[in-house]
Amino acid sequence: MSGLNLDDFATLIERPDSGVRRDAEERRERIGPRPGSLGRLDELGEWLAAAQGAVPVKPVERARLLVFAGDHGIAGLGVSGGPAGGAVELVRAALDGGSSAAILARRLGAGLRVIDMSLDCDPAELPEDVTRHRVRRGSGRIDIEDALTAEEAEAAFRAGMAVADEEADSGTDLVVLGDLSVGGTTAAGTLIAALCGTDASVVTGRGGAGIDDLAWMRKCAAIRDALRRARPVLGDQLELLAACGGADFAAITGFLLQSAVRRTPVILDGVVSAACALVAQRVAFRAPDWWLAGQSSGDPAQAKALDRMALNPLLDHGVTLGEGTGALLALPLVQAAAALAAELPERT
Repeated sequence: MSGLNLDDFATLIERPDSGVRRDAEERRERIGPRPGSLGRLDELGEWLAAAQGAVPVKPVERARLLVFAGDHGIAGLGVSGGPAGGAVELVRAALDGGSSAAILARRLGAGLRVIDMSLDCDPAELPEDVTRHRVRRGSGRIDIEDALTAEEAEAAFRAGMAVADEEADSGTDLVVLGDLSVGGTTAAGTLIAALCGTDASVVTGRGGAGIDDLAWMRKCAAIRDALRRARPVLGDQLELLAACGGADFAAITGFLLQSAVRRTPVILDGVVSAACALVAQRVAFRAPDWWLAGQSSGDPAQAKALDRMALNPLLDHGVTLGEGTGALLALPLVQAAAALAAELPERT
């Protein structure tokens, strides 16, 4: 039997401080420019104040881009723009500083951390601090088999919790959440369709690298078949992650829930982080109050998940790359909101 009781999160996770948010709203009434003229920046400043428990809000100075990485067996069906087992090359590019997300993180002053949960490569090919949480090599083909065993799902979930604790203990004040995978958007579409009660065609997008019509049809069929395996285990979120998620998905879900416990705000990126957030919401209904939707990627499954969680994306640039790239683009908005909320003088 598992020693992990997900029901505990519903008790442990509290909403951001509503009293502090009211204080932030009252302070906003006393400063110029007039209330409402800064649009969503006002809302972001008040959200941050509540998350931090402080008025005026403190600047965001220790943001961190966290990228959970894994390969998915379903990629072998040709449902992705990238090659099956090819996520390790994306990870190497990020670690070398040459990926889009690495460049943006460096420019924005955000630290970058990559966590290998299930890459399809020899762990010796990557630094030990990247691979130390790895659960397995690749995840199962979710149309015909479980992505993980029950033990692997729990280990990955606990690894995500441990990463959340490490970041909170190190002083990270805002997490930008990314993912690197091949086949991950197929698993994400399956989870979202299962949790929202929709058909495969409604949630099947073109993925991060873009796919042609034939690949889209293969992806839709794969999600349809995976849904038959997902629906019987909807009542147990760990079983659901084991059946049709993956080690990276279980880790991200554990990370999101434990970050909410530790009162660490998170910016979500694309459809993978949205799928994990939707699973986490089923575990603890207050958890989404700690998250921002950084961007709309145009993926239909992401839109459905964000709508279910009542999260309104900050940006709509159609960035499908993954890696946290779209969420990173929202980071300056959050930093600007914090600066304005803290530094605009009160009217005399």
